[in-house]
Amino acid sequence: MNTPAITGTGVFTPSEVITNAELVAAFNAYVDLFNAENADEIAAGTVAAKEYSSEDFIFKASGIQQRYVIDKTGVLDPKVMHPLLRQRNDDEPSLMAEMGVKAAQDALAQAGKSAKDVDLVICAASNMERAYPAVAIEIQQQLGINGFAFDMNVACSSATFGIQAAADMVRSGSIGGALVINPEICSAHLEWRDRDCHFIFGDVATATLIETAQAATGPYFEIKSTRCATEFSNNIRNNNGYLRRSRPAGMVDRRDMQFMQNGRKVFKEVLPMVSDHIAAHMADGGVQAVDLKRLWLHQANKTMNDFIGKKVLGRTPEPSEQPNILQDYANTSSAGSIIAFSKYSGDLEDGDRGLICSFGAGYSVGSVLVERHA
Repeated sequence: MNTPAITGTGVFTPSEVITNAELVAAFNAYVDLFNAENADEIAAGTVAAKEYSSEDFIFKASGIQQRYVIDKTGVLDPKVMHPLLRQRNDDEPSLMAEMGVKAAQDALAQAGKSAKDVDLVICAASNMERAYPAVAIEIQQQLGINGFAFDMNVACSSATFGIQAAADMVRSGSIGGALVINPEICSAHLEWRDRDCHFIFGDVATATLIETAQAATGPYFEIKSTRCATEFSNNIRNNNGYLRRSRPAGMVDRRDMQFMQNGRKVFKEVLPMVSDHIAAHMADGGVQAVDLKRLWLHQANKTMNDFIGKKVLGRTPEPSEQPNILQDYANTSSAGSIIAFSKYSGDLEDGDRGLICSFGAGYSVGSVLVERHA
């Protein structure tokens, strides 16, 4: 059996930034428009008036200070409140493929590898730009990779689930190398008109190159073990889909066609699920809390990460032990833990161990135990 390893990572960050101040100004302008347009219904008690957001509310609720997006003009227009993206022709690269290719090229460059070293491309993300053909196959073609490719959707856990699938194939010898790519255009499925969630998401693309340890030409992270678990829940949901037009009133502007969550239930149910999952994974791998030099957790909410980190380590983690990037990137769904890993792993020394973990809708949770080889 081969030993799978992460030999390179890449992050594509969009150029446009929305600060909390900008976001609040746009949202509150939308609230003024909504309340004015619905003044009679609000007075009659048939429509609830919308409340203002604030920078203090956003930071306390999430720890987020800004987010990167593909387009900010539409998001910040009180009469639009969603990204405005150009319609591309079928002979042009899709936006997800374009982002994914850039992240993949960085991962290949970091590992000192090229397309000939890759046999598999997995595009793992919360939402795909289209149903078919698979975005992964488009990325494969753009990169000039032989072999095969497929899309995967396990919401916020897509990256770790993709890493497990790729690592298993590398371990078995069915492939020599794989790129797990996570292009997340979260701004397109976020409801920017909802005060409870309008600040949560940002856009990004990440890529992870997985090969045999023997093929590594520089420092790498041996994948010691992986573990995935799912448990069905409606508490994080998006009801959009290809059957929408076939249903009565399916095309109306319905709230459930964008990101929805019952935040309190998610917090209450997901935290113990993730903490127990990590503890069992570590126990089975013979890893103690003192053995972990770093935790790269899903970047959804600072309070959630602080809780999980304390449960795993048995104490409050030092910032360097559990790096957060959501203050800059916001929640980027499946890509968050990979951003943290990519940016905060190069300083580890030979033999240091760490754990990558992501969790989200499904419910789903995936974890990857790694060991640094310098």
